[in-house]
Amino acid sequence: MHLFSVPTMTCGHCAAAIEKAVKAVVPSAGVNVDLGAKTVRIDSSHAQAELTEAIREAGYEPSPAA
Repeated sequence: MHLFSVPTMTCGHCAAAIEKAVKAVVPSAGVNVDLGAKTVRIDSSHAQAELTEAIREAGYEPSPAA
């Protein structure tokens, strides 16, 4: 499980774009977006760097969240 903070995520379109980007890399990943907390939880065993890059390519700046 990976948890990212994505402060620039502000709307449903942002959430959908991030989910689509992650699913393009890991189709079986569970993606849970919390717009209020501006976090994205990804249930996947893929490397965090790959997931971070997918979110960046969608136009967002993720950072690991605790």
